Amino acid sequence: MWDIIAVDISGRHRIKGGYYMVCAAAALTVSASHIEKIKQIKILPLWQKRAPSLLDVVQLIEDTADQLSFEGTIVAEKGDMYNKPKWVTESMFSRAFKYQESIAERMSIELVHHVSLSARNLLIKELEIEA
Repeated sequence: MWDIIAVDISGRHRIKGGYYMVCAAAALTVSASHIEKIKQIKILPLWQKRAPSLLDVVQLIEDTADQLSFEGTIVAEKGDMYNKPKWVTESMFSRAFKYQESIAERMSIELVHHVSLSARNLLIKELEIEA
C-alpha cells in the first residue's frame, strides 16, 4: 500500500466572462486495485478572467494539496495537465507527481472528479454565477 494525493479540476471552460474552477484533492492510501483509506479531502475554488495556463493549473493543484495534512505523490489525469509529457509537468511541481497508472489511482481520480464537479455545481448555484 502507498499514499497518494489524487487531484481533479472542474471548470476549465468559460462562464460569464471568466473561468470558475474548483480543484479537489484527496489524501488516500491505495493498493494496486483498491482505495484502502480516504484520509482527508479538500477543495479550493478559483476565479480568473483569462483562460487557465498549465502554470495556473499546477499552482491551483499545489495550493489545494497544501491544505491537506498528509504527504503523498500527487496523481492526476494527463488531460488535466493539457496532455503534456510527464517530464514537463513533473518538473513544475514542488513534490512528487505522476499520472494515474493503477486501477486504484484511476478510482481515486474518479472520486475527486465527483467531488470537484459537485462542489463547483453547488458553488455556481449558490453564488448565482450560472451560465
